Amino acid sequence: MLEQLINEFKNKNIVILGFGKEGRSTYIFLRKYFKDITITIRDNNGEIKCDPVLSKDKNITFITGDDYLDNLEQYDIIMKTPGISFKDINIKNIEHKIFSQLEFLIKYFKNNIIGVTGTKGKSTTSSLMYDILKNNNKDCFLLGNIGTPIFDFIDQIRKDTLLVVEMSSHQLEFINYSPRISIITNFYQDHLDHTNGIDAYYQSKLNITRYQDENDYLIYFEGCNTINKYISSTNTNTKILTVDFNNQNLHTYCDNHFIYINGEKVYDLTNKRNLIGNHNIINIMLVLTVSNILGLNNQNTIDAINNFKPLEHRLELVGTFNDITYYNDVIATIPEATINAINSLEKVNTLIFGGLDRGINYNYFIKYLKNSNIENLICMPTTGHTIAKKLKTANKNIYIVDTLEEAVEKAKEVTRSGQICLLSPAAASYEYFKNFQEKGEVFKKLVKNE
Repeated sequence: MLEQLINEFKNKNIVILGFGKEGRSTYIFLRKYFKDITITIRDNNGEIKCDPVLSKDKNITFITGDDYLDNLEQYDIIMKTPGISFKDINIKNIEHKIFSQLEFLIKYFKNNIIGVTGTKGKSTTSSLMYDILKNNNKDCFLLGNIGTPIFDFIDQIRKDTLLVVEMSSHQLEFINYSPRISIITNFYQDHLDHTNGIDAYYQSKLNITRYQDENDYLIYFEGCNTINKYISSTNTNTKILTVDFNNQNLHTYCDNHFIYINGEKVYDLTNKRNLIGNHNIINIMLVLTVSNILGLNNQNTIDAINNFKPLEHRLELVGTFNDITYYNDVIATIPEATINAINSLEKVNTLIFGGLDRGINYNYFIKYLKNSNIENLICMPTTGHTIAKKLKTANKNIYIVDTLEEAVEKAKEVTRSGQICLLSPAAASYEYFKNFQEKGEVFKKLVKNE
């Protein structure tokens, strides 16, 4: 299958669109098997020309700057990296030429793949599934949006290798294949700055199941009405298995502190575990369903779930300082994720929130905050400042700050002893930070006075 994949690129005029982590991975892959072909790299950032990986390669053409998306019709294969947006660009004449690492992986290794998408919970669900496979002694890789480019390990995939692949809407947008096993965690408003509207965003996600057949599986959380609506209108012939709370008619459900599959108890939720909150119970139900499909040892699966440690920046316990406990949940870039975090913790006395305005509707979030027991709301730009104006009538202490440093300083001053300060932005971080990871790291250092 690898040989067939390599043949896709033979005698083709190839452009790599975007030279981030995945673009670099694509370049290294192509150079490994095609030493002398000319490769074009297009990116808005002109500094990529100085990249040490590229500096000695005489068979590269660069097109950089604001016009890097112009005249793409000349290429046979456009290897698009996920971060490149075609929003408001007419791609009718080139859409059939747009490919990605994910497209080729599913085309040639479909039966090896457990794909995971959704607005939130993708990384936790993918990582948990990977740990379960490892604990069952399976040959496996964790790839995709989790941070590991697919082509980095493409030549190590064997017949029985299992691939857990986290799939973002950006990665799924143009693919024409779907995995054998697909998981959808939830659908919420997000990435409206990248796509042409919320429907386009959801439709991209649905590519994870759109091309499945009767031998495949789709697993999703039935309690999400938006998923139900979109699945019902999608022409898919796959086997659908849903999970939810308190519904004994489903394949997998949670009831009275137990998770059941086909009516049998498979997991005791009173077990000591690190994944807290109902949203993580959903993630556990999803991976247990896959474990059941694959016929894995249930005790090995249970042990992996109980020992799993939450990923960094996801309800991450920073520590207790001066009798205030701090949590870093900076991955919460939408209101629903912040609400889940608040509901999962006890004694949240102070919430730090706010970030880049991407056009998300915050009316429900504002109502939730007004009715919550949170005493102190520390509002950061830009969405935090906007929301603060609508919270004036709430019986809350509202603090408007401009920087994360000010926010943490205020939190230390106002949070009650023995209670929690939670950073959970309900917005993206890249207005003032490179990404959510950078914001989370700064928060932890400020809390610890490092």
